[in-house]
Amino acid sequence: MIFDWLDILTSILGLVYIWLEYKAHIGLWIIGIIMPALDVYLFYNHGLYGDAGMAVYYALAAVYGYVVWKLGNRNVEAPLRISHTPMRLYLPIVVFFFLAWGLTYYVLITWTNSTVPVLDAFTNALSFIGLWALSRKYIEQWFFWIVVDVVCTILYVQKGIPFKAGLYGLYVVIAVFGYFKWLKLMKDEK
Repeated sequence: MIFDWLDILTSILGLVYIWLEYKAHIGLWIIGIIMPALDVYLFYNHGLYGDAGMAVYYALAAVYGYVVWKLGNRNVEAPLRISHTPMRLYLPIVVFFFLAWGLTYYVLITWTNSTVPVLDAFTNALSFIGLWALSRKYIEQWFFWIVVDVVCTILYVQKGIPFKAGLYGLYVVIAVFGYFKWLKLMKDEK
């Protein structure tokens, strides 16, 4: 089996990214711009068109995440703190998820030859929410990533991207530990 150098490089960058996310370090957003820019090409070449499109979103959202973390809350001069997702946002999050899942699925079946449109659309829709929750430092973002990472691990094995599959398998474990790390950080910030 010939390994794709881009699979290896983006997986290494992914390890750096998740470590910085685990530490709640702002540098994650810089890696969050570079890695998905490379992932666009990798995923497109492996027929994961939804993931390729998602990588474009990740890169753009990383710019947003950096600005939000750097500037903090608009109403307060203090840096943005880790917190729970407000209950008032749960219904809009669920509605957005199903709309994004449906729309992404429609795009994939209409304009691509994707062989995994349901799961590709699912992980993309949930990733939209996960990245938004991360940019707001909502601790529940880890739960979204656990689900996304499990599904992506399976997809990447099926699509022959072994290093990326291994990375996402590791992401599952790190996301569990990340949740507890952020919980401790959240308590320490109070």
